[in-house]
Amino acid sequence: MIITEVEARVFLTTTHRHSDSAGHAHPGPAHQVPQAMLTIRTEDGHEGHSFTTPEIIRPHLLDKFLRKVLVGQDHRDRERLWQDLAHWQRGSAAQLTDRTLAVVDCALWDLAGRSLNQPVHKLIGAYRDKVLAYGSIMCGDELEGGLATPEDYARFAETLVKRGYKGIKLHTWMPPVSWAPDVKMDLRACAAVREAVGPGIRLMIDAFHWYSRSDALELGRGLEKLAFDWIEEPMDEQSMSSYKWLADNLDIPVVGPESAAGKHWHRAEWVRHGACDILRTGVNDVGGITPAIKTMRMAEAFGMDCEVHGNTAMNLHVVAVSKNCRWYERGLLHPFLEYDDGFDYLKSLSDPMDADGFVHVPDRPGLGEDIDFAFIENNRVA
Repeated sequence: MIITEVEARVFLTTTHRHSDSAGHAHPGPAHQVPQAMLTIRTEDGHEGHSFTTPEIIRPHLLDKFLRKVLVGQDHRDRERLWQDLAHWQRGSAAQLTDRTLAVVDCALWDLAGRSLNQPVHKLIGAYRDKVLAYGSIMCGDELEGGLATPEDYARFAETLVKRGYKGIKLHTWMPPVSWAPDVKMDLRACAAVREAVGPGIRLMIDAFHWYSRSDALELGRGLEKLAFDWIEEPMDEQSMSSYKWLADNLDIPVVGPESAAGKHWHRAEWVRHGACDILRTGVNDVGGITPAIKTMRMAEAFGMDCEVHGNTAMNLHVVAVSKNCRWYERGLLHPFLEYDDGFDYLKSLSDPMDADGFVHVPDRPGLGEDIDFAFIENNRVA
């Protein structure tokens, strides 16, 4: 039961995803990037694992914070351990981020499941074992035949519908695309997709995150005419007042906040002030599975849906234990990439989707990630 070791293993993984100067993913040639796996080990030999980028669990954070809080403690005391780390954030000079809290919390949940031979969603209390996925399209680009034009989006949307998706979310063009952002181009892409897939497919948009109020209102009113399900993060989320104004002036549901700091506490403020119609949470966004569930339950108490940001097993388990979440976000997707190829450090997908558009929650113990430990050891760099 007692934690004896906290270890970070850094290894190289091959990917076709490249990040632009704003951090948006786009397809490109295969190349290697570093990935990290946090392992929490107990005195009786049980282990829990979670993946992140190496910077999130760099050696200084392991020594200064994580080992001091975790080693010698009962791994089952997840709530207390999370609270101890969250409390220390204030005095960490902004080094101990919510992303670090998230990877620790996920590893603790994985450890609990593996030690009891149960999947995490069953430990928490499952609501379902499968959920509809929406295809979350990558940001627009300037690649010929990629996502450079409204017609590109329309063709790709048709491909996703044939694959089984019943919902599609567009991420439209953002800088450093040379001519972006542009509300009218966003609406042209949305109109092209709606025409291509028809009225039966649910559509959403995640647009440029720094539009003005007037631009966001123009976009939202255009989306209302196209029967979109929601509008997501069209303005800087640090201005909650702007989102209250937008929600008050649109009929289309406003989703948020996604990137705003403050964990479940700040999301409670968005609900209280009417700044969103559908709440948003995500394991990395709020600091773990534990606070993501807090957010979900809080939304449920107000009769609100709460949609989960992001893919992978950690977010899938949050969706699986929640009645008031309609979708699992599967992506990011692009015509030049095959999502179902998965990752070279996992032996199988963590979020397999059937032909009817349902993602099935793996019944493997813990988070259910089918880790290729030999691959990780053979490709370690630190």
